[in-house]
Amino acid sequence: MQSSSSNSGQRFRVTVAGDEGSARLDRVLAVRRPELSRSRLKALILAGSVTAGGAPIRDPAYHVTAGDTITIDVPEAVAAEPAGEDIALDIVYEDDDIVVIDKPRGLVVHPAAGHETGTLVNALIAHCGASLSGIGGVKRPGIVHRLDKDTTGLMVVAKNDRAHKSLTEQFADHGRTNEMRRGYLAFVWGVPNRQRGTVDVPIDRHPYAREKMAVREGGREAVTHWEIRETFNGRDGKPVAALLACQLETGRTHQIRVHLAHIGHPLMGDAVYGPHFKTKASHLGPQAQAALAGLGRQALHAYLLALEHPKTGEILHWEADLPEDLLLLQGALRAAL
Repeated sequence: MQSSSSNSGQRFRVTVAGDEGSARLDRVLAVRRPELSRSRLKALILAGSVTAGGAPIRDPAYHVTAGDTITIDVPEAVAAEPAGEDIALDIVYEDDDIVVIDKPRGLVVHPAAGHETGTLVNALIAHCGASLSGIGGVKRPGIVHRLDKDTTGLMVVAKNDRAHKSLTEQFADHGRTNEMRRGYLAFVWGVPNRQRGTVDVPIDRHPYAREKMAVREGGREAVTHWEIRETFNGRDGKPVAALLACQLETGRTHQIRVHLAHIGHPLMGDAVYGPHFKTKASHLGPQAQAALAGLGRQALHAYLLALEHPKTGEILHWEADLPEDLLLLQGALRAAL
């Protein structure tokens, strides 16, 4: 493997060894250049920045063979300031210091490769104007925490430097010594064998699939508390799924998704961390099967947020009802037959 750099970015040359475990272009490059995420590599491939023999390869599934030399041209990162966009927001609370929103599914929090526009940041800039400028960085103004693109629920955003500092400290503490609380509702496969529990295992980047996280020794501390809110039976009358309420003591990427999958109860609809549970859908009644098929995302909702107001010190608390798609899933699971 070779690399070079210039004012216009970086160029990597990769020679396919044939032992990468897959012949797919994106997977081979992910093994050979682990510093580039799978999503970043896919975006580069689709943009024509990956070539073989001088010809662009625009198909991530293109099959390579041992001895092929692949060139990856990575353009220079441009920290362009996001523009405001007229995107409707469900605002739960707002004052001069913070704004709390109920984030819908499909909304990316901040601009990144493949999502330069149409993000929550773009919507916030349009809504808040110049007050967000520079708080937390050019591409993440006001953002102190995030939710996955397809996770719904409550998020708080800082509107000034004082608020940003206070909220950042509260989220770093995660309620150990302050009143910060974040609660999630998770529909999972199977029913745990006890009413409540705690998952306390470290999380780090997956060693091979760079877009995923995994439980790994030596990773960062991660603690998730859970309790059963409701259980659901399948067509045969046997338990098939549960609704868990989870609270975070740490805030790692994909933490709840990884932890619940680790204890054998992955989120329903989670194609990344629960793909081996697809056959369980056959145990659901027809209504629940249809609701799950139409969900198209992990069944996770950030329903609770509590924090100390950065200016007044008042303890504020919000709860957000399940969105329509998860209410539909819940009703169908209750129907069973």
